[in-house]
Amino acid sequence: MIDDKICELRDKLNKSIIDGVDYGIIYKISVELDDLIAEYYREEKDMQDDNKKALTAV
Repeated sequence: MIDDKICELRDKLNKSIIDGVDYGIIYKISVELDDLIAEYYREEKDMQDDNKKALTAV
């Protein structure tokens, strides 16, 4: 899910850079991509924490 969104935004960013789109738009896409990547890592960390809790509860 989020992986797909990250890939789509990355492709959109790359295309914008190649096409010479206005820097403001490139910056906006870059910030959106950074936010998605941060969300991805937060979710991964939460899953790892949940797994550790489940293992120690046994």
